[in-house]
Amino acid sequence: MSQDIYTCRNRTTVESNETPVISALMFAAGVLGNLFALVLLEVRHRKEQSRQRQSLFHVLVTALVVTDLMGTCLVSPIVQAAHALNTTLMGMSDDGAVCSYFGFSMTLFSLTTLSILLAMAVERSVSIGYPYLYGRHVTKRCGYITIPSIYLLCTVFCSMPFAGFGHYVQYCPGTWCFIDMNPAEKKYRVFANIYATVMLLIVILIVVCNCFVVYHLILMYKRRKINRRSVMTRSKKERRHFSLAEEVEYLILLVIMTIIFVICSMPLMIRVYINSTQSSDSDKTDKTDLIALRFISINSIIDPWVFIILSPSFHGLCSANIRDEQSAGL
Repeated sequence: MSQDIYTCRNRTTVESNETPVISALMFAAGVLGNLFALVLLEVRHRKEQSRQRQSLFHVLVTALVVTDLMGTCLVSPIVQAAHALNTTLMGMSDDGAVCSYFGFSMTLFSLTTLSILLAMAVERSVSIGYPYLYGRHVTKRCGYITIPSIYLLCTVFCSMPFAGFGHYVQYCPGTWCFIDMNPAEKKYRVFANIYATVMLLIVILIVVCNCFVVYHLILMYKRRKINRRSVMTRSKKERRHFSLAEEVEYLILLVIMTIIFVICSMPLMIRVYINSTQSSDSDKTDKTDLIALRFISINSIIDPWVFIILSPSFHGLCSANIRDEQSAGL
């Protein structure tokens, strides 16, 4: 490995040309966006409580927003502390514990976010494709089981570097740590490839589920056009009305959030695969890996704002405010 990369991964002072302003703005945007999204989710939760129902999709979206908020709050303050102290993550502890924590958190929350998106895609697929099965057996309690399971599996996987399978390293300017994407040892390279492959497979599954939902929404629209009436399925416990417009809104939200995550994570996957097929010890390689790492960190900032803009709760709240203003004017 080149001396430049070695120095970067073991240096104890932050590069002087790096400014904390951008990371501070990203941190503020992430926190404010996720808090605003949680407020909208609470509004929708109260509305659904008044109707004596709460959808599983709502539970999963809440888990996604909370995950993004946790990832932002548990990681970004360390970056600000590194800038304020002019000390890198490796310099904050003698044994590199801060760097390992940072790398573990980045890996965990990126994988958990994508896994929750997959759970949301599967939920929509079952809801649209198999409404009778969904109405009989799928409830919000499934979310209370699915979410802890996702966190448990992702935690176990991301803890492997602590057992010697994989490695978390520091990236320039010394305020970032992540999986070693250009490792010299084979076992570290295998872990990086498995991580990228798992993310790629999850993305493919999400795309397949979304295509399945689009196909059934088209069938639903055609049936609506022929029958001129709402599509409804009944179970012994409840009667559920399917709103085509609402399903389309959920699908658009899910698809756009998935596209954003793919855009943010694809550079990382590509870098891991490129590093595994060719050997490059230049400082340029390390800087390219850092760019890919910064891309994936942007996702938790963009996600809540996408939800705020596209959420049916936000549209309903805006419509209610407009009606109130019109009533007051009258």
